[in-house]
Amino acid sequence: MRGRIDAKAVYVTLWAALVLAKAVIASRLPLFVDEAFYWQEGRHLAWAYSDLPGLTAWLIRSGEVLFGDGMLAVRTMFLLVAALLPWLVVRITAREVGEREAWVAGCCALLLPLFTTLGLLALPDVAMTLATVICLDAMTRMFKGVTHGVALQLALGLAIGALSHYRFIAVIGAGCLALLLLPQGRVLLRDPRVLVALAFGAAAWIPLLAWNIENAEAGLRFQLVDRHPWALHGEGLDFIPIQAAFVTPLLLVALLSAAWSFRDDARASIRFLALAGGVVVLGFFVLGFVADTERVSFHWPLPGYVALLPLLPLVLMRWPLWLRGLTWATAACGVLLMFGYYAVVSMPEARERTANTKWYPQNFSGWGELADAVRTMQAEMPAGTRIVADNFKVGAELGFALGDPGIHVLEHALNRAHGRAPQLRLWGLEITSRQDLGDGPLLLVASPSDKKLSELLDRYQRLCTGFGALPSPRVVDVDHGGKRFLLFALAERTGEADAACVTPAIAHVNEPVPDARVAPRFTVSGWAIKDVVGVDRVAVTLDGRVVAEAEYGLDDELPGQFYQGRSKDPALPRVGFRVEVDATDLPAGGYRLGLEITGGDGSVESLAIGRVVLRSE
Repeated sequence: MRGRIDAKAVYVTLWAALVLAKAVIASRLPLFVDEAFYWQEGRHLAWAYSDLPGLTAWLIRSGEVLFGDGMLAVRTMFLLVAALLPWLVVRITAREVGEREAWVAGCCALLLPLFTTLGLLALPDVAMTLATVICLDAMTRMFKGVTHGVALQLALGLAIGALSHYRFIAVIGAGCLALLLLPQGRVLLRDPRVLVALAFGAAAWIPLLAWNIENAEAGLRFQLVDRHPWALHGEGLDFIPIQAAFVTPLLLVALLSAAWSFRDDARASIRFLALAGGVVVLGFFVLGFVADTERVSFHWPLPGYVALLPLLPLVLMRWPLWLRGLTWATAACGVLLMFGYYAVVSMPEARERTANTKWYPQNFSGWGELADAVRTMQAEMPAGTRIVADNFKVGAELGFALGDPGIHVLEHALNRAHGRAPQLRLWGLEITSRQDLGDGPLLLVASPSDKKLSELLDRYQRLCTGFGALPSPRVVDVDHGGKRFLLFALAERTGEADAACVTPAIAHVNEPVPDARVAPRFTVSGWAIKDVVGVDRVAVTLDGRVVAEAEYGLDDELPGQFYQGRSKDPALPRVGFRVEVDATDLPAGGYRLGLEITGGDGSVESLAIGRVVLRSE
C-alpha cells in the first residue's frame, strides 16, 4: 500500500508541475510558423486542407472562441488534451498490468520528453496521440470481451485519428498487423461490432479523400510523393542517435526491450501492445532510409512509444536498482532540457544570443518586430493599402499578429515544400504579380532570410518582374541579423512606364565571422552588389554607429560565381571591400557588427552581420 501511495503521489505532483510549466511557457512562446498556418486554417474552417485533415484547425478555432485571442488561446485545447493523455496511460496500465505499475507507467509517460512536451505547440500530433491512446484502450479491453460501448470507443478513436493527420495510417496499419499476428486478434476481426467500428473509422477519411479528389490529389502527392525522395540513403542510421536524444537513451532501450520481451507473452492484450508499438517504431526506422530528411521527423515514432508505455514498469522492475535510478535521472534531465529549450526560445534576449548560429530558432523569431514595423508603415500609407507577404510563413505569422487571415502571399518554393501552395490558391491568396491585386497601394514584405545567398538575387529580380520598380526598402533586422525583412511601400500605380528596377543590396562579410573574438584593431572584408545602380559606399558599423568607411571596388571571385550573367551591377567583378577598423576607443565586450551600404542612386541600406567580441589590449 505504501508503494502504491508513493508512486501515485510522485505521479500527481509531477503531472501538476508539468501542466503548470507548460501553461506558463505556452503563454510566452511565439507561435511556430506551422501553428500560425493552422491558425489561418482555423479562420477558413473546412473538413480538410492541403496539408492536414481539419481537426487541428477546429481545435485552434475552439480555443479562440472559448478563451479569446492570443498565443495561449491558440494552444489551450492542445494543452488540455495533453494533460489528459498521461491519465489514459495510467488507466490502460492499471487494467492490464497492475495498479502500482500504473502510476509508474504514468511517471514514465511524464518523463518521456516527446510525450510530455505535447501541447506546448498547437500541432496535430496532440490529437493523433489522443486517438492512438483511445484506440489502444479500446483494443486491449476487447481482448476481455467485445461490447457495443468498447466498439463505439474504437470507432471514436479511429475517427479522431483520421481527422488529425495522414500519419495515423501508420498507427492503423501497425494495429491491424498486430491483430493478424494474434489468434485472438483474428477472432476480433470477425466480430461484427469490431467490423462496424473499423468501417466507421474508414468513413472518417472520406472528407480528406474528397478534398484530394477535388484537388488533383495534391495532399496525397505531397505526403506520399513530393516530400520524399524514395531513394535509398544512409541518413536512416541517424534515427537511432536522434531517438536516443529525444526519448533519452535508457528509456529508449527500455521501450525497445518491452517490445521484444513481450512479443510472445501469453496475455493477448500485453502481446498486442508490444507488437503494435514495435511495428510502429521499426516501420519508421526502415522508412528513414528512403524518406524525407529535410523536414523534422523525430516525433513520428511517438505512437509506438505510447503503446509500449504500459509495459515499461515490467521491464524496469527487472533492472538493478542503480540502473533504474540512472534511467529516471537521465529521463528527468531530458525533460528539463526540452522544457529549458522552449523556455529559452520564449525569451527575446536568448533568441538574440543564438543568432547566426545553427541553434537559432528562426521559425519562432522576429514576428513581433516585423508586425510592429508593418503597423508603423500601414499608419504612414493610404487607407486600403493591402499587404503582400513573401511566403506562407510571413503571411500566416503577420496574419495572426494583425488579426487578418486574408493576407496575400507570393509564389515561393517554401509554399510548395511544405504543402501549403494548393491551400493558398484555394483561398485565392497566392499571387504572382501586382496585376493580381489591381492598381491600389501595396505594402510588400520580403523575407531574404528564407533564401540562400546564391538564390537571393533571383528572388529580388522576380519581385522586380512582378511589381516593377521597387522603392528603397525599410529594413527590419532582428537579432543581430538572425532574420531580415524588407518592407517596400508601393504607391498606387498610375499607368506610367516603370523605371528600371533597382534591387536591394546584397552583401556578405568574409571576415570576421559572427561571434568572433577580435582585437581592438581588426579587418572587415567582403563584397556588396546592387543591380542597375551599383554600390557607391560601404561603411562598417558597431552597435549602429559608423566606425569606418571601407575601400570598395576590389576583386572578389565569390559574387562572380554566384551572380555572373545574372547580376546587373555595373561593377562586377570588382565589388569587394576591405577596411581596418580601429576600435581602440571602445571598451572590451560584445558589439553588433553591421554594414551601411549606399547605392549609386543615393539609397542607404543597413545590414546586420552578427555579433563580435572586442578583446582587451
